[in-house]
Amino acid sequence: MDALLAFWERVTSQQPALTPTESWIAIAVAAAIVLFPPSWRLTRHAVTIAHEAGHALVATLTGRKLSGIRLHSDTSGVTVSRGRPRGPAMIATLLAGYTAPAVLGLGASWMLGAGYATGMLWALLAALALVLVQVRNWFGLWSVLVTGALVFAATWLLDERWRALVATAVAAFMLLGALRATVELQRVRRGGRARNSDADQLARLTHIPGIVWVGVFLVVAAGCAVVAGAFLGLTPLPSIAG
Repeated sequence: MDALLAFWERVTSQQPALTPTESWIAIAVAAAIVLFPPSWRLTRHAVTIAHEAGHALVATLTGRKLSGIRLHSDTSGVTVSRGRPRGPAMIATLLAGYTAPAVLGLGASWMLGAGYATGMLWALLAALALVLVQVRNWFGLWSVLVTGALVFAATWLLDERWRALVATAVAAFMLLGALRATVELQRVRRGGRARNSDADQLARLTHIPGIVWVGVFLVVAAGCAVVAGAFLGLTPLPSIAG
């Protein structure tokens, strides 16, 4: 019982906020990882995990029956759910993929701004555990386990300052990764190699052009990044005059 209480205190305790300089250093590291092609090819798997988790979560919340998640070595993935092939539930499920990493980064930034860097990392571990039980292929299992092991190492081995730096870098990586993944989607679509992408499936369901849905993904990602900056105390929230 004492060990459980100590663990709960560790997870729920608040840590001192990073200075703006420290936060920008963490963000710069995340940006370098996203912009440098070799590191992006490796770490993009984490964005794919968040993408497919978004599909899975919204499919479940909208009443569709989740069949499983598959993650592939080329950083693609697929989430299979059963239910009506058309309608609001299917549209919401498709919308959730490219927006999920940005929303995850936004939620992580909110926790960081409140001083819960350790809690944010443990929440991420819990989410990975939920994804793990839905994965249906060996590469997917390996990908989620390696990601989880890295997050666990950060929570267990680093002191609170380093945990906050890592947590900030993770949040920034998800936000910036969401933007890059969406830009890459449009590049592939322009080459005619993504006829079954989320944007194109949404276009067939709604009769709204796929490029509009790509724009929606970009607006969500950019909006989440702006609000996340405010949560971290780096940018002001835009005010609406009334």
